[in-house]
Amino acid sequence: MKTSSIVILYILTACVFFAVDMIWLGFAARGVYKKYLGAFLRPDINWTAAVIFYLLFVAGILIFAVFPALEKASWARAAILGALFGFFAYAAYDLTNLATLKGWPLPIVFIDMAWGTFLCGIVGLAGFWMGSALK
Repeated sequence: MKTSSIVILYILTACVFFAVDMIWLGFAARGVYKKYLGAFLRPDINWTAAVIFYLLFVAGILIFAVFPALEKASWARAAILGALFGFFAYAAYDLTNLATLKGWPLPIVFIDMAWGTFLCGIVGLAGFWMGSALK
């Protein structure tokens, strides 16, 4: 894959990740997070940290799910590797918080891990389809 195609794929995958995650965070789970994490939530979003997270995380999905799936021409591989990447990354975050932060709610651990699994599986699959079209 040419460098220009990789850059385009990265941008497109980032857009998909951001759009899907914003639907979740902005609408679907907003009340859940407020209910369980109200004391932990900032009054304003630290957009610098959020953007850095998105940029790094999308690179991880491409490296660990999309590119290996493109090499094997397997959409199922993209979905499975993406889902696993999301599961382990979100598990690391939530289980570390559960272990170290006083009052971290157990339901959030399961909700986040399920969301990370679903989100990264979908984004891995979308990245695969877009990458296949760019080849």
